[in-house]
Amino acid sequence: MTELSILELGRVREGFTRADALNEARRLAQHAEALGYKRFWVAEHHNMAAVTTAATSLVISHIAAGTKTIRVGAGGIMLPNHSPYVIAEQFGTLEALYPGRIDLGLGRAPGTDQNTLRALRRDPSASEHFQQDVLELQAWLGPLREGQRIEAVPGSNSNVPLWILGSSLYGAQMAAAYGFPFGFASHFAPQMLDQALAIYRGSFRPSKHLPKPYALIGVNIIAAETTEEAKYLATSQQMSFANLVRGERKLTQPPIDDIDTYWTPVERAQASAMLNFSIIGDAAAVRRGIDALLERTQADELMVVSDMYDQEKRRRSFEIIAGVMAGRKADVRADA
Repeated sequence: MTELSILELGRVREGFTRADALNEARRLAQHAEALGYKRFWVAEHHNMAAVTTAATSLVISHIAAGTKTIRVGAGGIMLPNHSPYVIAEQFGTLEALYPGRIDLGLGRAPGTDQNTLRALRRDPSASEHFQQDVLELQAWLGPLREGQRIEAVPGSNSNVPLWILGSSLYGAQMAAAYGFPFGFASHFAPQMLDQALAIYRGSFRPSKHLPKPYALIGVNIIAAETTEEAKYLATSQQMSFANLVRGERKLTQPPIDDIDTYWTPVERAQASAMLNFSIIGDAAAVRRGIDALLERTQADELMVVSDMYDQEKRRRSFEIIAGVMAGRKADVRADA
């Protein structure tokens, strides 16, 4: 049975505040919990006007404090930006406060531009040590060893589950080599998905934490009562990606009637390439899209991005998606 989860960026909308974005993220997590979503992750990005999840561990705590059962975590922490020891302390603290509910996804990219990377006081070459940093972090979160003189407090023996995240083949190779669950960022970088999944599954070595491969993939899904409405609501995300292509840092904009009046053909091609894994439509269209995606990838879990301006419509989108997945599970049971 494929699991269903949510990736949240805490997007700031035109006419609203950053506090509004963070509180809407918490309300969405509460809604997702009631709908049966498995996990709710937030992603580390810096120097992006519309994204409020830079202080990722703080946002996780804000969301976890407002929920009871849903798993909450990082999708992900960009480990080259941080000391593994500090991340062990932060996520050990989260695990102490919200036991059994915290996930720690780890990425190798900086999650920002080079100027901001310097402001973070990190060496751009730190990503070259990603593998060693992950293993060091895993050790800080594991049981104390005999003679160990430095301890992550809280953190040691918390055994917070680690995930390797990526948008290229490197993450797949590392996750397979060390027996980690793997998440692929196909919601914005879909080009290498099939190859990455094949490498991960084909090279996987079981670990004490994970006996067999477990693959999560990102997918953009905008669901509404009608396909026409879904296409209209999706224009907010399409404008955000067009702005990214332009190098413009804008807040999330209200939807428009005709997206082709906003972007040029070149911008459309570039944005559409990033948004290739998008399912937009009513419940029937979403079902067809999910069926095709899972037939292609055999993913163990879908992590959904459903970016739109109207938060009530956004919550309704996640309701429709949950209903579609519940229908798929019922069909699988019936066939069995």
